[in-house]
Amino acid sequence: QVQLVESGGGLVQPGGSLRLSCAASGFTFSSYAMSWVRQAPGKGLEWVSDINSGGGSTYYADSVKGRFTISRDNAKNTLYLQMNSLKPEDTAVYYCRGIRVGYDYWGQGTQVTVSS
Repeated sequence: QVQLVESGGGLVQPGGSLRLSCAASGFTFSSYAMSWVRQAPGKGLEWVSDINSGGGSTYYADSVKGRFTISRDNAKNTLYLQMNSLKPEDTAVYYCRGIRVGYDYWGQGTQVTVSS
């Protein structure tokens, strides 16, 4: 079965760092573009970042540009999001998403809380 399992979330102070991971299984991970999407409390889904299947092209929302870095290790079937200089407004549930023509997979999400 297809699975995307996020991990690495938790409580961190403003200005701190956190690295999220997304472990993929049940499909050919290296053939899929991947995304991170987040949902803050009481708000809708917000796209955060994209990476192409080979990892050579990345894209970021203006709100995280310069602070977050998306990457992937296709040999480990794992997607990452390195989050630096975290702000309270980054507090959200973070989801990983795998996309290929005809397919759209989502993980269960991991909670990130930025608070002093």
